[in-house]
Formats: sequence, structure tokens, C-alpha cells
Amino acid sequence: MCCRKKSETVVVAVIDGGVDWQHEDLKDVMWNNPGEIPGNNIDDDKNGYVDDVHGWNFIGGKNGNVGKDQLEITRLVANYNKKFKNVDATKLSGKEKKEYDRYKELEETVNKQQSEAAASLQLYRGILESVVALEKEIGKGEVTLDDIENFKSDDPKLTRAAQVMKGMLAEGATSKEIKDQIQGGIDYFSAQAEFQYDVNFDGRSVVGDNYANSYERNYGNNDVKGPDASHGTHVAGIIAASRGNSVGMDGIANNVKIMAIRCVPDGDERDKDVANAIIYAVDNGATVINMSFGKGYSWDKEVVDKAVKYAMKNDVLLVHAAGNSHQNNDETDNFPNDKFQKKGLFSPKKAKNWIEVGALSWQNGEDMAATFSNYGKENVDLFAPGVDIYSTTPEGNYARFDGTSMASPVVAGVAAAIRSYYPDLSAEQVKDVLMSSTTMSANAKVKVPGDDENIVPFTNLCITGGVANAYEAAKKAEKVKGKRKKAIRERAAAAANGKSVVKGRA
Repeated sequence: MCCRKKSETVVVAVIDGGVDWQHEDLKDVMWNNPGEIPGNNIDDDKNGYVDDVHGWNFIGGKNGNVGKDQLEITRLVANYNKKFKNVDATKLSGKEKKEYDRYKELEETVNKQQSEAAASLQLYRGILESVVALEKEIGKGEVTLDDIENFKSDDPKLTRAAQVMKGMLAEGATSKEIKDQIQGGIDYFSAQAEFQYDVNFDGRSVVGDNYANSYERNYGNNDVKGPDASHGTHVAGIIAASRGNSVGMDGIANNVKIMAIRCVPDGDERDKDVANAIIYAVDNGATVINMSFGKGYSWDKEVVDKAVKYAMKNDVLLVHAAGNSHQNNDETDNFPNDKFQKKGLFSPKKAKNWIEVGALSWQNGEDMAATFSNYGKENVDLFAPGVDIYSTTPEGNYARFDGTSMASPVVAGVAAAIRSYYPDLSAEQVKDVLMSSTTMSANAKVKVPGDDENIVPFTNLCITGGVANAYEAAKKAEKVKGKRKKAIRERAAAAANGKSVVKGRA
């Protein structure tokens, strides 16, 4: 941004799995609720949330926090079980039969996925056991390629372990890194087998809310870090880690305050919590919201749609990660999204304050699109860097992560910078600026994510056919006459400068 322009403080909400607000590179950029006195166990600003100093946690309660949870498809099957588990399908009405058929289809998917995950878990555990046994047999804690090449054994398990290690060691991995990768596989498949696809798992009871009531507001706790804040902390750092402090790394945007809102567990987020997180962010002065999460099924899309409309009404920009399943979002569902389920005659069909972001790799040419990134000529707006992104992680650490989860905060950071230097622009205008200033060669052709054989124009992967560019966005913004309503701008400025702005409920 031009150094001669004055910037205004912007509040960016990070709706995620938690943020380590005490991190050395984030503590100075965290949002502090001006109406709340920390630690007095009183709802000082009377917004319905006690001691919400840096934000709020919608997946916690008086007795702790949700860590693990099911996937949404599993929750749908569990709910259908109550109605159809032992029913005689021949006695169902036509409408009930249609619902029953969907239930059986989802149930088959869940059972298959859980069974496959259990088998993979057993395989990975066996591999790790064999690798540890191999190290013990060789007599070294850190085995080298030479050790493996000189190893001889009649034990088939040790021989297979040696073959696994030989290939990975030859590619430059260390013995410890190999074990860490295998353990990562164990953790991944353990999560799927033991709770994500388990219809009997209950990870919600600690919250203590009435889950059947999607419009319940006042539940949760103020622990915005939670049990695992790696993902959310990384996202927050990309957006706004302290710049110029000679520590760690610099976030994209200056003069930003991060509002931490926790609603994403180890599993799928719940629509009720997502809606409440958006409403909380809007009510407390955020003007940009980053949402690096998503799922293939929705429990209550209407409640999320209403929250999105509330954000749109209050001029708040929503930035969302497209997903990491290398799927075409034009053909396969990905929630939440900008398409409203109920479309009245004169009501908008899509949210005008929503940006959907795919992930770019650091490579050039045909490999520019990240291999994992979701895409969509109609439903993904633009791409941004999302591979090997260095940022903050809990307890003062830093790491490199991949994902559209990293690409989304890149765009959120650019959007925050635009809103900071050009505060007269509305959320819709900021979106237009970002989309009309993307850069990419007109003739660029890339591999379709997940399909190395399919080379297409980059314009096939997203609406703009381009990549977010902060410099070009600033040049574009300089030429746009702002349409932001004065009252909304003043309210946002008040929130950013330490004045309470809590509004009525959506």
C-alpha cells in the first residue's frame, strides 16, 4: 500500500479451531473487547458472553471443550437412525421412502468409510511396530540408508519394514521423520475410525446447549485457544502476525486486530455454531471474516444462510476456503457456500459479500494449481498461495502448512489491507476490487487438481481465472468511489478503536 495513505484499524474475525492469543507474534494484534473486564466472571458489555476478551468459543462449556467430533454425514445417519433404524420399509409413505433411501445411502457410505479407516489404522500401526523393531534389531535409534542396505533378516516383517524405510531414506527423510509420517497416518485413520465415522460418538455434551435449537445464542465459553489451536493460529498469523518486529514472520496486513472465534473441532463444524460465530463477529465489529473450514453435508443450511445475510446487511466481507479434496465445487457440494437455499422472487440468490478461494502452489507452468485444491468455474472466485506457507503455530512456534485453509487468509489479509487504506469501500466493492485485479497469463494452462493428465486453461478453475494480487488491488481501489454507508463505517471504526458496538441479535 502507498506509504502516504493513512490506514484505519480493521478487525478481522478468524472463525476456526482456536487461536493462541499469547503467541509472541500475535499477542499485540489480538482484538480486545473494550466493554469487557477480563477475569471478573461478569458479562460487562451485556452481549450475552461472559469475559469474551479476545472472542468466543462456541464449542466449549463450563466443564471443558469439544476436541473431537463426528463428520456431518455421521451425524445425519445417527439422526436418521432414530427414525428408520428398525423400520419396515414396505410400510413407508412415498415421502418417507425417499428419505429412507437417502438414509440407507448415507449409512452405507459411513459404514464403508469406517471399515476402510479401521483397516488402514491396523496397517499403519503394524508398519510402525515393524519399523521400531527394525531399529531395535539394528541397534540404532537413528537408522541410515547404509544401515538398511547392509541389513539382512529372515523375518518377513523386518524385511518389509526395511523396504519401506529404504525408499523414504533414499528420498532424504530421516528415521525420525519416517516414524512421524507413519504416526501421522495412525492419527488420521484413528480419528476416522474411532469418532468421525462412529454414529454412537458424543463429543457435544460438554457444551450443554440445546442442540435442537439452531437459534440458541448464549452458550460456550471464553477459551478461544481450545485443545488444539494449530490450524487457527497459523491462519491468524498469515493475516496479521506483527509486522516489522524482527520476530518469526510478518502477516500480510498492518493495522489489523484478530478476533478469535472457535467453532471448528477435530471433525466437522456444526451449522449452529458457524451461524453464531458469524453473528458474533458482525455484532462485535469485525469487517472481514476468514472461514478456513468446510464439509460435504449440511445439517441446517438455512441458519447459516441467515447469518450470511446478516453479515451482508452489515457490510462484512466473508472469505472462505474452497476445500482440499481436488473436487469440482460446481458439481459436488461444499458447505458453507454463497448460494442461498431459499430464494424468494426478489431476494438475492447468492451472497455478494462472499469470496471463495482456491490454492496456488509455488510452482510455475502447468503445476501452478495446488494438487489438492478444490476448483470451480462458477463457484470458486480466485486462487491464492496455499502451499508451503510459513506462519505461526501455538506455544511460540512456526511451521509450514498446505491447504486452501492457508490461501483463504492470504485473501482475507489483502481484503483487510484494502479496507484499512480505503475505508469508504463497501464489502461488495472490496470483493469486486480483489476479483478484477487478479493476475494470470491469458494463455495459462494448468493441470486440473487431482488429474495430471487433464490440462485446461486456468479460467476453467475459477471465475476470474486469476490469482489475488495485493499491489494490483490497491491500484484498483485507488480509482473506485466508495459506497460504504457512513453509519456502518463509523460503527466499524468505533469497534476498531476500543468502543463497544454490540447490536441486537440477527
